[in-house]
Amino acid sequence: MIPVFVGYDPRESIAYHTFCQSVIQSSSVLPSFVPLASRLLDDFDGQQDGSNAFIYSRYLVPSIMKWDGWAIFADGDMICKNDIKELWELRDDKYAVMVVKHDYKTKFARKYIDTPLENHNINYPRKNWSSVMLWNCYHRKNQILTPEFVAEAGPTFMHRFQWLRDDEIGELPIEWNWLVGEYEPRETAKLYHYTLGVPSIPHYEDCPHAEHWFESLDNAVYCAGEQILKKDWRDGTLWSRRARR
Repeated sequence: MIPVFVGYDPRESIAYHTFCQSVIQSSSVLPSFVPLASRLLDDFDGQQDGSNAFIYSRYLVPSIMKWDGWAIFADGDMICKNDIKELWELRDDKYAVMVVKHDYKTKFARKYIDTPLENHNINYPRKNWSSVMLWNCYHRKNQILTPEFVAEAGPTFMHRFQWLRDDEIGELPIEWNWLVGEYEPRETAKLYHYTLGVPSIPHYEDCPHAEHWFESLDNAVYCAGEQILKKDWRDGTLWSRRARR
């Protein structure tokens, strides 16, 4: 069984469920999903400084795991196209955490446009490194990551992994965190990250690789051959993406 911690924001809960569906439909092993919902963590992310509600709670994964074993963390605004077992098999005990080491500056000044989540899309060192992480929860350096420490450390310290030396941060292939809209479209990517906004938001409904996201959404809401209706966020009406079977 693979522990998969997923960022959860009630303002875009559809993203969480769509991501989990994408993992389920492509996995050959049993995933165990843990939603990092602030309500279930004593409102831990009440001090959030960014657009989503799991800015800091991602760094609680080692403590939730009681500093034992490995776990995956992923933002909710993603789609997994390959077997999650492939990502799991990349773990290496010599590292405290393993990430895709993005080196880019965003092309877009705003993200999540025309939603309550709209925010400045700020550039900073190691941007999006923490959006997919293979956590070595047992690693001695991660034992510092108590809820009290994470709450007090601040965004710069946490997002830049400053409790670790550079050689304690392993590198994952970029295909496991392909930034939709920031990188050129790539059909061979294994995990698509809709970091600017998920395709259920009208501004992003025609973004590259939107079809993969909608496919997983359709599979998530499909029930016994009936059409399940998808909300149109523009006017509150409902419409269906799947033909009746």
